[in-house]
Amino acid sequence: MFPSWPMRFQTTPGGSSKSGGESTDSGSAVNTLSSKAEAQFEPESPISRKASNSSDQQAFDQKHLQLQQQQQQQLHQEMSNDISRTGPSQNQSAAKASQEKRNGAGSTSEKQLDAKTLRRLAQNREAARKSRLRKKAYVQQLESSRIKLTQIEQDLQRARAQGLFLAGCGNLSSGAAIFDMEYARWIEEDHRLMAELRTGLHAHLPDGDLRIIVDGYVCHYDEIFELKGVAAKSDVFHLITGQWMSPAERCFLWIGGFRPSELITMLIGQLDPLTDQQLMGISRLQHSTQQTEEALSQGQEQLQQSLIDTIAAGPVIDGMQQMAVALDKLGNLEGFIRQADNLRRQTLHQLRHILTVRQAARCFLVIAEYYGRLRALSSLWASRPRESLMSEDISCQTTTDLQIVHQPSQNHFANF
Repeated sequence: MFPSWPMRFQTTPGGSSKSGGESTDSGSAVNTLSSKAEAQFEPESPISRKASNSSDQQAFDQKHLQLQQQQQQQLHQEMSNDISRTGPSQNQSAAKASQEKRNGAGSTSEKQLDAKTLRRLAQNREAARKSRLRKKAYVQQLESSRIKLTQIEQDLQRARAQGLFLAGCGNLSSGAAIFDMEYARWIEEDHRLMAELRTGLHAHLPDGDLRIIVDGYVCHYDEIFELKGVAAKSDVFHLITGQWMSPAERCFLWIGGFRPSELITMLIGQLDPLTDQQLMGISRLQHSTQQTEEALSQGQEQLQQSLIDTIAAGPVIDGMQQMAVALDKLGNLEGFIRQADNLRRQTLHQLRHILTVRQAARCFLVIAEYYGRLRALSSLWASRPRESLMSEDISCQTTTDLQIVHQPSQNHFANF
């Protein structure tokens, strides 16, 4: 019934699969237990013992290698996942720590003095900006003063060359000298505007562009009237006598300037053709201008007669009271100049409204050329050769002497 050799204890396959699914930590215990069990239940047959030992050893080695490979792969995956999760955060934390170490105690002071520091910085920036603006304005003022001084020197040299300043110019007041320099600058601007008018008329500019030039010329004359108003307050006699004008212009002087009615008479023949309505408007303007001129002339004559009576009245030794009254009356000359300039300004503005754009351009061009020719005539008169004049004077004097000597001889022989 029983075999001759005892049966070996055979392990079930569940035990081997159960040991293969366990963790790496219990692997060594399973190995020791399996080795002990095998030692206790060793077969007594040497042939079967050798075959079973070799096959079990190979299966065990394969399973052990597989477990080690799986454990290594899991370790590699866990390490790579930890590095990918903790890498950027560790770098950021290290950077923040170094930044905090760098800031150190300064961060607390910045928090405490933040508002004051910002306010002081803003005040410093504003002060620096204002300083730069003041420096820039000062430099510009110096540059403009230098340019103006150069222009004044050129104007003075040009005026002396044209004979506008005579030997008695050293007695000019400061206001009169300033007005003369401003008037010289105004003359240069007048030449430029006259050239623009001439170019615009010859080029047949559109009415819109030509109107801009004409309006600029009207404003140009308004400027000289304002300058004369300022000069009349400082030296009214300088304007009344016309020392700021050329000698030829002084021949036609009327209360410190030109006579508007004479200007209209000159323009009527230069602005043909005119419509009937324009002729009526110009004739009415001329009539009203003449009436105003007569009224101002009569007022000036009455002022002159009043001055004569005031100065001549009373004793010569104690005439201070009369002089005070005469000074008060001389103050009325400023009003006459202002009224005369207002009449001139109104005349020019009325002509601008009566005429068309092109007719107004020709009108102001004729006015500019007329007074330019008067100034050129004065320059020619001042620069005429003196030697020929002296020779003419000598020849005239000798002829008159000969006539005087010859006349008694004729009378003597006649009597004889």
